[in-house]
Amino acid sequence: MEKVCIELEKIELTFLDKVIVDIPRLAVHQFDRIGIVGKNGAGKSTLLKLMAGQIKPDRGHVHRYADFAYFDQLDSPFEKEVDYELVSKLAIPDTKIELLSGGEQTRLKLAQLFSSYHEGLFIDEPTSHLDTAGTQFFIDELTYYYGALVLVSHDRYVLDQLVTKIWEVSDGTVTEYTGNYSAYMAQKELERTQQQEQFEKYTKEKSRLLKAAEEKMKKADKITQANGHITKKETKAKANKMFMTKSKETSQKTVQRAAKAMEQRAEQLEAVEAPKEEATLRFQQSAALTLHNKFPIMGDRVTVKAGIKILLNEVSFQFPLGQTIAITGANGSGKTSLLRQIVNNSDGITLSPKAVIGTYQQMDYQFNKDETVLDYLRERSDYDEGKIRAVLHGMNFTGNDVKKNVRTISGGEAIRLVLCERFLGKYNVLMLDEPTNFLDIVCIEALERFLAAYEGTVLLVSHDRTFVDRVADHVYHIEEQQLKQKR
Repeated sequence: MEKVCIELEKIELTFLDKVIVDIPRLAVHQFDRIGIVGKNGAGKSTLLKLMAGQIKPDRGHVHRYADFAYFDQLDSPFEKEVDYELVSKLAIPDTKIELLSGGEQTRLKLAQLFSSYHEGLFIDEPTSHLDTAGTQFFIDELTYYYGALVLVSHDRYVLDQLVTKIWEVSDGTVTEYTGNYSAYMAQKELERTQQQEQFEKYTKEKSRLLKAAEEKMKKADKITQANGHITKKETKAKANKMFMTKSKETSQKTVQRAAKAMEQRAEQLEAVEAPKEEATLRFQQSAALTLHNKFPIMGDRVTVKAGIKILLNEVSFQFPLGQTIAITGANGSGKTSLLRQIVNNSDGITLSPKAVIGTYQQMDYQFNKDETVLDYLRERSDYDEGKIRAVLHGMNFTGNDVKKNVRTISGGEAIRLVLCERFLGKYNVLMLDEPTNFLDIVCIEALERFLAAYEGTVLLVSHDRTFVDRVADHVYHIEEQQLKQKR
């Protein structure tokens, strides 16, 4: 049997009287490959920090029986020890750390992580700033890793390639599933199907009992009416007639008792809730925003530069109406720069005169006006409140979240709110630059539903392979200064 590397016993961690983590027992074994998933704020990173000894629980014990390295893009320090072959392989510039981009810093930290062997690895969101090549390097390095791996990631492709167990963190508790992310989703769908069957069985049995009880009560009422009729006609009757009346009264009470027993059985049935269904969305555009150009975005011999460096050299394209077009390529290849030139209607770009473009890019969003999350979207959308609330719920704004002041929300909440506004806003073209970065898987899947329901034209940049595969009608890839259509 594989040895236990980490064991958590009777763990409880609270914050402001709210239980963040509540785990009776959890263990990582010698060759486990575990992916931790859950909504942002569910406690994924907290669980990893507990196991790594970065934070201590309020109650319980964490027993460590192996040497683990801990990787976090934000908290991991830069180490002196590094395999320079890996640095070269990852094309990391030989310059001061503070001059490296976010993606280059992540690659350097990964090179340092893989430069020495550890019995176990705790890795938190390693691919957020990595392009496709960097993500593949990460997968390649860990595919044949001989040790325990515990990985927090929102990248479903990475989880499918690397893990054999999923820990789902929800409301402070952890549920374990066998298999990679796709297997986990299949099990979740099976659970949903079984819950639906149990719900239908429960409602059918409850309905049957209540209907039978109602019929019994009607029968008792008929006996009562008959008894009343006999009592009036037989006021001067013989004793044997009185005996018949008493017999009917006894029968009436028996039927009433049977009806009440059925009602009690219906009340005592173990209640089963219906599985939660995602709201069906459709973003219908007004007639004023309807485009008629077959290709609302076109480019003719467009050149894109960064300073004096040519990123794209005289590329031509026609992006079709009402389609989702994904642009992929290595970091620094010109994806974001191309989007910027299209938005600015630069030389060689032809936009439909009626195009109204909504842009989303990776940045810190600031809100200048005191208003609630709900009012922020009401002010900027023609949709009714029900649709606005449904979209907000999809992006994990639940309960009193919609009443929060936009000036006090977190960076993650700001990103989700801006994405909601782009889909609910008065636009017919959306430009989305890495929209899945910093979203959890639940919100990424909500974004996929938004795109499926959106009637306008979408141009997006993403390194998330699974996301691109699920949403893109057409995929273009930038390489060797050219824009090449893949599908």
